Amino acid sequence: MLKFICYPKCTTCQKAKKWLDDNKIEYELRDIKIDNPTLEELIEWYNKSGLPLKKFFNTSGLLYKSLDLKNKLPEMSEDEMLRLLATDGMLVKRPLLIGDDFVLVGFKEDEYGKI
Repeated sequence: MLKFICYPKCTTCQKAKKWLDDNKIEYELRDIKIDNPTLEELIEWYNKSGLPLKKFFNTSGLLYKSLDLKNKLPEMSEDEMLRLLATDGMLVKRPLLIGDDFVLVGFKEDEYGKI
């Protein structure tokens, strides 16, 4: 079963959820604000995704901006970045769609179409 990790008030998450529902794809829904990803989960997803760790940050979020992460991330180690992401779900780019052998970050319809 796929895991769909989102923030229900996020319009991108709503579009992704609608796409999954319209395509009759079953998933387990998880609210990222209520149930923040753990450090262990983030490490697993990062390794499975093949993406740069920077792609896991919600760069348009208020928390990202208030912490001045645009300037701080380049100086941080991967371990420091992962630990920071684990502190607050609002720092994590969403939605996340997690399968057995893939992790999609954000919503791009063409990527979802390949699952």
